[in-house]
Amino acid sequence: MDQVKIGRFIAQRRKANNMTQMQLAEKLGITDRAVSKWETGKSLPDVAIMPELCGLLNITINDLFNGEVVVMEDYKEKSEKLLIEMAKQKEQADKNLLALEILIGVLSIIILLGFTFAASFFDMPDWARICLIIAGVVPCLVGCFFGLKIEQTAGYYECADCGHRYIPTFGSVLWAPHMGRTRYMKCPKCGKTTWNKKVLKK
Repeated sequence: MDQVKIGRFIAQRRKANNMTQMQLAEKLGITDRAVSKWETGKSLPDVAIMPELCGLLNITINDLFNGEVVVMEDYKEKSEKLLIEMAKQKEQADKNLLALEILIGVLSIIILLGFTFAASFFDMPDWARICLIIAGVVPCLVGCFFGLKIEQTAGYYECADCGHRYIPTFGSVLWAPHMGRTRYMKCPKCGKTTWNKKVLKK
C-alpha cells in the first residue's frame, strides 16, 4: 500500500466534504495531529476507526486502501492487486521478525554467558556472584519468551501430512520438541502429530 497516496486521498476527500483536519478529528474522537500524519503519509488510520472514517469521507474501505475511488469495472482487479500487495507486505514483515528473533536469541546468550563468566572467574562475595548470575538469567528468559512469541506469530507452520498451514498456540510452540524452526506438533486440521516446518506464505 502506498501510504503517501492514501494520505493525499484522505486529504482530498476531507476537503471535498468541507471538513478541516480538526473537524474530522473531533468526529473520530482523535487528535488533529493524527489526521495530519495520515495526510502526509507518515502513518495509516487504525483498523478500528477505518469504517467510521470511510463513512465520513463517503468512500469504501477498498477505496481507502487503494488511495482512489475504485469504479465497479476495476473493483475485482484492484481488490486482487491489493490483496497480493498486502500478502507481500506481511511476508516481508514476517521475514524481518524472524531475523529479529535470531538477534534476540544471540544477544540473550551473550548476556547470559558474559554474566556467568564474570561470576565464575572474578573474585567477589557469594551474594554478588548470585546476583550476577540472576542478572544474566533474567534477560535470557525474557529474550527466549519474546523469541518464541515471534516464532509463533511470524509466518505459518505446515503440516507434513496434509500440508495445512496454520498459526499454532503459544503453548503448542513452547512445549513442542523442535529442530531449528521445525516443531513436532498436532495439526489442527488432520489431527496428526508430525514435524511441522515454518513457512512464510499461506
